[in-house]
Amino acid sequence: MQKHFSAILASSLFAVLAACGPDVVSAPGEPATQDAPASLAEVPAAGALVAAGEPQALAVETTEYASAAASVVNVDFLENQDEGAGVKLFGTAGGDPAANGLYTYIAFYIGPGGDWVVFPVGNFIDYRILSDAPGRVDLEITETTIDEATAEMGSQTRRVIVNWTAVMDDVPPASVTVTQAQ
Repeated sequence: MQKHFSAILASSLFAVLAACGPDVVSAPGEPATQDAPASLAEVPAAGALVAAGEPQALAVETTEYASAAASVVNVDFLENQDEGAGVKLFGTAGGDPAANGLYTYIAFYIGPGGDWVVFPVGNFIDYRILSDAPGRVDLEITETTIDEATAEMGSQTRRVIVNWTAVMDDVPPASVTVTQAQ
């Protein structure tokens, strides 16, 4: 999946850069000039670092924690929660990206040890936060559909409300609910 995503990203970036011609630069009232570089490759690195020592080799991190953390692809901290409540939505990549594959969770920070209580929200193609308020986040989700008669895949967008009893410092909610919305 990573190779597929990297290839798509590289192809998209190449197409965008190829479509961009030289920037036209002009001051108000003056004729336009085309002095800007034609691509990002021609822009010199501002303040590039110069090595000042021997390189240090990095070891492969083999813990299960690091491997799980590497699959996190979205993190959204909810900013409109009660003061001191650490609440975030996050998604991990997995499965077939054409058929959902963004395993989405809501997590509540519960202490200085860095512990979180995590509730699964769903498996989607993508989510978008519409709004958040203490004890609530409104989401627009896009998910895969399958036509039972033809087995053709499609997608749908729907909205849901994720609710919980507002958390206090170091106390997670006892439950989280997801409700269909309009």
